Amino acid sequence: MMKETLIVHFYQRMLNISLIILGLVLSFYLVRELYFIVTAALLGNTNVHDILEEVLAFFLYFVFVSMIIKYFKEEYHFPLQYLIYIGITGTIRFIIVNRDEAMNNLILSLVILILIICYMLLAPRKNKLADERRTSNDEKPRTSIQHAGS
Repeated sequence: MMKETLIVHFYQRMLNISLIILGLVLSFYLVRELYFIVTAALLGNTNVHDILEEVLAFFLYFVFVSMIIKYFKEEYHFPLQYLIYIGITGTIRFIIVNRDEAMNNLILSLVILILIICYMLLAPRKNKLADERRTSNDEKPRTSIQHAGS
């Protein structure tokens, strides 16, 4: 039993260290994409697709970094909604970059619709659980005031 616990702690630390390194690397690329966006805007790049491609790459890096932060805040698990965000953003970026084939774009648009439906199915359940936690934490003993009738 003790040996299994040591192995689990070892792999948890390896995962945490790897995620910290990955977060630093992604932060570097995030800043680099921001630099490319600003220079493209200042130099007057008129190709909207190039700028939009850079913006979506920026958001992909941003979502990955925020997912790593959320992993540590949520006590070592990834929320499913962040994976859905990444799927939606990545699919939109792919459609913008590969805009030549209309049928593939239609299929990918249906994929985005399915991901949005999945997100919406997850959202009420999460809000319901959050409301239940909030009410259980905020419950105070209630006192009722009785008025004397005349």
